[in-house]
Amino acid sequence: MKIALIGASGFVGSAILKELLSRHVAVTAIASRPERIAAAANLEVVAADAYDADAVARAVAGHDVVISAFNPGWDKADIRELFLAGHQAIVAGVKAAGVPRFIEIGGAGSLFVAPGVQLIDTPHFPAEYKEGAEGARQALNLLLQETQLDWVFVSPPALLAPGARSGQYRLGGNELLMAGEAPAGISDADLAVAVVDEALQPQHHRQRFTVASV
Repeated sequence: MKIALIGASGFVGSAILKELLSRHVAVTAIASRPERIAAAANLEVVAADAYDADAVARAVAGHDVVISAFNPGWDKADIRELFLAGHQAIVAGVKAAGVPRFIEIGGAGSLFVAPGVQLIDTPHFPAEYKEGAEGARQALNLLLQETQLDWVFVSPPALLAPGARSGQYRLGGNELLMAGEAPAGISDADLAVAVVDEALQPQHHRQRFTVASV
């Protein structure tokens, strides 16, 4: 299997790259700043603009799966628009290249906390993350209408932080996972384990799932 990873130099993307390489998967790491990615066995590094569908198509052609950990950067004032523009270009590029399987890492904001109520719409959702979360929610809504790709949208739990790899996690669907009365969390390393497991042994098709620590 050959996997293309978009956003390979970012926080989540770098964890996914490390997990893929630890399993000896052939990876093409696609990043706007490829100099940030160290050389490794089974790794090809490609510079490409995620906002350019043609560039994405050229970079991912010939792969079995595309994983997108694209994020414009939380410091961008227009992160909502950028997230959506990147999502649309990436999806168009993946489809143009004929890659059948697409996994996108989104956010927790679109997870439901009550019937009809998503986390992003609750009063205590952090204001500094709201625009980015809204972009991810809109991307998911677009994917829900997508019928050509075998897509998966992965939402991390409410708490995602750097941490050790346990290799264990629990799965959920569209609802926010909890740890007792508090929102559940996961390390970036264990989120990567879940994403790579899904890439190598698909369990979800045209749906969203979430993960959290056991």
